[in-house]
Amino acid sequence: MNENLFTSFITPTMMGIPVVVLIVMSPSILFPSPSRLIDNRLVSIQQWLVRLTSKQMLSTHNHKGQTWALMLMSLILFIGSTNLLGLLPHSFTPTTQLSMNLGMAIPLWAGTVAIGFRYKTKASLAHFLPQGTPFPLIPMLVIIETISLFIQPMALAVRLTANITAGHLLIHLIGGATLALINISTITALITFTILVLLTILEFAVALIQAYVFTLLVSLYLHDNT
Repeated sequence: MNENLFTSFITPTMMGIPVVVLIVMSPSILFPSPSRLIDNRLVSIQQWLVRLTSKQMLSTHNHKGQTWALMLMSLILFIGSTNLLGLLPHSFTPTTQLSMNLGMAIPLWAGTVAIGFRYKTKASLAHFLPQGTPFPLIPMLVIIETISLFIQPMALAVRLTANITAGHLLIHLIGGATLALINISTITALITFTILVLLTILEFAVALIQAYVFTLLVSLYLHDNT
């Protein structure tokens, strides 16, 4: 219980060298490239889930938007697998780092905005000033819409960071309380352990849902600009 709550969020190092690059690359091991004529069940399930997700996410996109299919599928697979691996004991979750999430959100958001200004210049500029706006309110609305546009990548990154970090902190706190209550009250310790198991199951769902939400919002930004 004396351990710092945020110790698990510190970037791990080996001989003074950060190993976050190796950790970020590790999810690719979970998705091997099929090299057989007939895939095994695990690869078949993975491919079915990818096709289902891509069909649902890209059904409303035009041709320009569908060219982002590989990017969006890679994004959801990376975030989902990283979140799941972070639930393993003594592991590190890169998506708890705001800097990394901003590193994913800002380039993707900037890419969608750049596409919008290139192919839909008038429609993109029209978002800054709704039709029928009174003349005295025009400068204020332009400023508000500009701020809301630049807040989008921050919202993407903060949402993912906050949800994953909050879940890890709750698991850490309830796990520590369970260990402390074993010698005090066995019944209370069993109750807290049951809550811990249920919370862990919930975190597995949150890990996948947050990956889907992050990718879906990027997809919506892309849809608005293509």
